[in-house]
Amino acid sequence: MSGGAADAVPPDEIRAIPVRHPGRWLAAVVIAFVIYAAAASMATNKRFQWSVVGHYFATSSVLHGLAVTLELTATSMAIGIVLGIVLAVMRLSPNPLVSGASWLYIWFFRGTPVLVQIIFWNFIGALYPHFAIGIPLVHQFGHVDVASHITAFIAGMLALGLNEGAYMAEIVRAGIMSVDEGQGEAAQSLGMTRLLTMRRVVLPQAMRVIIPPTGNETISMLKTSSLVSVIAVTELLYSVQVIYARTYQIIPMLIVASIWYLIVTTILSIGQYYLERHYGRGVSRQMPKSVYARWLANVISLRSPGRP
Repeated sequence: MSGGAADAVPPDEIRAIPVRHPGRWLAAVVIAFVIYAAAASMATNKRFQWSVVGHYFATSSVLHGLAVTLELTATSMAIGIVLGIVLAVMRLSPNPLVSGASWLYIWFFRGTPVLVQIIFWNFIGALYPHFAIGIPLVHQFGHVDVASHITAFIAGMLALGLNEGAYMAEIVRAGIMSVDEGQGEAAQSLGMTRLLTMRRVVLPQAMRVIIPPTGNETISMLKTSSLVSVIAVTELLYSVQVIYARTYQIIPMLIVASIWYLIVTTILSIGQYYLERHYGRGVSRQMPKSVYARWLANVISLRSPGRP
């Protein structure tokens, strides 16, 4: 007897053959060749002076500059995040004076270059030698000597932090607006104030929208902090500049700084990935796997038996 259901292949005997992707393998071969050629060129070119890079990579002056860079990045981002949250809440306020003040701040600090702001804060003592504390035109309780308190590090931190606050305000505002309005209305119907609703209901849900661009801003801040070298803050770039100004080994010292920036950026990127996974729990769309996780999965699948 032949034909019909009698000739059908049982489901257990069906062998699934995956679709071949020769274009992917060709692209992988080309990329691997380019990486190999670049690595071989860098390894054999004596002008890179890798021995000099290794000699200065972990010296005390370079590590001190790295520590200052990390401190500057952390403090500036802390100022920017706190200020950004305040400005975002002000921007969404129904009071036109409050929202207008927030808009004016964002307009000013986003509209002027951060390098100009750094130089301006470094010379703020020429504009305001003394900062008075009290009621304007009525009574002064005391004053602060600006020139002695606003050091180069403080000037750089203020410039970077205040500038970052303007960008973080727009990021936080976008996150707040991504939360359904019904969430806030339900909280207010239970008697919660607007600020309590923002802190307990809206902001926790907005974090999955806020975290990714905040991570990008942190990485960007790490690199932007190199601009404070123009006011002689001894961060990473300025530290290597001092060395190559003495030794004239410009290229290897810039490589030292670049490698340290890449190391810290990689660590921050990994932290950002896991923060996104943490705040992305409960949503229907899953976080994509990291590059390392995808590479490990591909290696396991290639080693698995029975693969055609």
